[in-house]
Amino acid sequence: MQILGFTSADFQFRCFILGIAIVSCFTQVSSAANETDKSALLAFKAGITEDPLGVLSSWNNTIDLCQWYGVTCSRRHRNRVTALNLYSLKLSGPISPHIGNLSFLRELRLYNNSFGHEIPPQIGQLRRLRILILGNNSLTGEIPRNTSRCLNLHHLVLAGNQLGGEVPPEIGSLVKLRYLHLRRNNLTGGVPSSIGNLSSLEQLYLSNNNLGGSLPWVLGRLTNLTSLAFGENTLSGMLPPSLCNLSSLVTFDAGGNQIHGSLPTAMGFGLPNLEFFSIHTNQLDGSIPTWIPNNATNLQILQLGGNRLSGSVPSFENLCNLRRLSIYTNHLGSGGSGDLSFICSLTNMTSLFLLSMNTNRLGGPVPECIGNLSLAITTLALGLNPITGEIPRAMGNLVNLEILHVTNNILSGAIPFDVENLPNLTYVDLSTNNLSGVISSSFHKNKRLIALYLDGNHFHGHIPSHLDECQSLTMLDLSNNNLSGSAFPVVKTLLYLNLFDNHLNGSLPVEVGKIEHINSLDISSNMFSGEIPSTLGVVLVLVFVYACWLKKKKVQQPTLSSIADTWQNLSYSTLFKATDGFSSTNLIGVGSFGSVYRGLLQENETYVAVKVLNLTRHGALKSFKTECEALKHIKHRNLLKVLTVCSGTDYNRNDFKALVYEFMINVHCDLKPNNTLLDVEMVGHVGDFGLAKIILESMSGTNTSISSVGLRGTIGYLKRKYGIGSAVSIRGDVYSYGILLQEMFTGIRHTAEIFKENLNLHIFIEEALPERVLEITDPILIREMESYAGESRSSTVQDCLLMVYGIGIACSVGVPGERMSITDVAAQLCSITDILYAAGLRE
Repeated sequence: MQILGFTSADFQFRCFILGIAIVSCFTQVSSAANETDKSALLAFKAGITEDPLGVLSSWNNTIDLCQWYGVTCSRRHRNRVTALNLYSLKLSGPISPHIGNLSFLRELRLYNNSFGHEIPPQIGQLRRLRILILGNNSLTGEIPRNTSRCLNLHHLVLAGNQLGGEVPPEIGSLVKLRYLHLRRNNLTGGVPSSIGNLSSLEQLYLSNNNLGGSLPWVLGRLTNLTSLAFGENTLSGMLPPSLCNLSSLVTFDAGGNQIHGSLPTAMGFGLPNLEFFSIHTNQLDGSIPTWIPNNATNLQILQLGGNRLSGSVPSFENLCNLRRLSIYTNHLGSGGSGDLSFICSLTNMTSLFLLSMNTNRLGGPVPECIGNLSLAITTLALGLNPITGEIPRAMGNLVNLEILHVTNNILSGAIPFDVENLPNLTYVDLSTNNLSGVISSSFHKNKRLIALYLDGNHFHGHIPSHLDECQSLTMLDLSNNNLSGSAFPVVKTLLYLNLFDNHLNGSLPVEVGKIEHINSLDISSNMFSGEIPSTLGVVLVLVFVYACWLKKKKVQQPTLSSIADTWQNLSYSTLFKATDGFSSTNLIGVGSFGSVYRGLLQENETYVAVKVLNLTRHGALKSFKTECEALKHIKHRNLLKVLTVCSGTDYNRNDFKALVYEFMINVHCDLKPNNTLLDVEMVGHVGDFGLAKIILESMSGTNTSISSVGLRGTIGYLKRKYGIGSAVSIRGDVYSYGILLQEMFTGIRHTAEIFKENLNLHIFIEEALPERVLEITDPILIREMESYAGESRSSTVQDCLLMVYGIGIACSVGVPGERMSITDVAAQLCSITDILYAAGLRE
């Protein structure tokens, strides 16, 4: 048989040859594709600078591509890479642009590493990509705009990097996107309205950036949203009413912005599934809307603190699942007797563990029903209110209470025995009330008690002798009471002890020397006699910071949350996450014994400064102990407060110690030395007490000090003999204050190049006065004074400047005995203030 001139055998042979050619062609194409994926991964590996776990050692030619660590291949298309999962492996280096050649890639997970540099724009070539998770790295640059070409993307997670620029509006084309996480970056600009196109979006996290402007109303289109978080930005304007359309919303976080107005009335009717609602630290006013307690019945976390809310606190009886209620720092209450009645509505909340209502206008007595609160409650903060009456005995029912903060109220009577006997108390602050009676010895039964503040009351009698049985007590303040007798608390674990202004007498017992780690001790204004035990290691804490007359107009500053929200045990892991792995971008400064990082505590969305000690440096451990307790527990508005400390090990099991401070912006960027900070109201705060010592005031009024180590400090602020370990004296700190004062008003550092040979800042000012007083004064200060004073009162200003410089000169003379006393300094500064007030130059 012939077909078109060919025999049947010829035709079959030709078809066989054609089949072989086709198969060969596909094999070559497949082989080339395989090599493309392999080459892309090897190029990725070549860019890795650190692989401490050695996970990429399997990426070599002796092992099949699909067996490489973290690599997943397609089942249909052999040796085509569909997923690359290399998360939490401590990898460092850039992300290779060759990643864009993995054309079958559907999942790319590189989170929790140390990848740096920019995100390669070649990622936009991955048209099959569904999951892109690059969070918690050190990526910089902007979000690539061509990421919008990955139209199948439903997970885009870039949180916890150092990305800048704006949120690209092209992101609105990713209509399949379900999870968009961009928080904890440096993004600027506004929230693009194109986000309203992402109708499938379930989670939108934009927190902790520098986003500004108003929230776009188109957010109300995202009806599938379960989580919406844009806290800790600079967003302003009002909350758009369209948010009421987000009926699936479970988490809403708008805390730490500049949002004003009141909460939309209809919001609660459209958000029935809310479990987490936070609008803390904004500028919201009005009352707490009734929809919160009546309609948002699934709420577990409610944070309204740090606003301007007023009126009465409503009943929360419908919020049976509430676990945390924070309404601190508002204008709630009227000071009336019924302000705290809402507490009774909280008694059916079996999981409530935190109740924080510090700094309001809540008055009247604490109701007895407070004893019926959840047994789960660990934190109760009622401080800085005009609360009257006595502490209810029923509060003793709260057997799991750890933090009791009731400072600065008008409470009277004795501390109930049942409250003193609470077994889990770790922090008790009942200071600055009208409490009376004797201090019971019951506190000694609490083996977990760390801090006890009873100062500023009317307690009498003896100090309980059994306090030495408190095995964990490190901070004890009984100052400003009417305590008497010769009993002295010899608690070996104490780091801070303040007995100032009582009627204590007798000599200090020798056992005081057994308090070997004491860093701060104040026993002045008592009637002690005799000698200081020679074994007592002592610390001087002498701080004098006077707010200068130049004070800016008050600017609204986000209020720090209550102590209930900041007193907590922080682990290395928590601080590691808060500082993005102690990343260099969060580095604030480096000192003699450690480095300071800016961090964000995720639990309460609070910014902190974390000082990490370099324990390899000699003296760092002693500095840690001294600075921590000196700063944290001396109660003075001009001290930079230490919130807590961390002592443990890092991921490599090395010893780790850190101090966690309030994070304070230093608005006067040129003010030196660096340890003196000014907040937005120009109030001074002193930090870095690693060199602290103690001065004990004797009956004769003289000051003596003991130091176990030679004192070191910053050259120019300490006279030379301090650097070689001579005796500590208040006059040395007066000298430092004089130099600081001169620098503040001249704007010239004592180390400036103009000071050579026999010329220093002290001599420079002394020679310029009085004729050239304006010439040597900081020009910025001159402009400020002119704007306030005008020509008519310029002579008054000049006179005051002369007085200020006179103080600086008198404090910094070379001979210690000739320096102005700190008492005279205070009197002189007060006189200057009075002159400025009289001239109408103070606000």
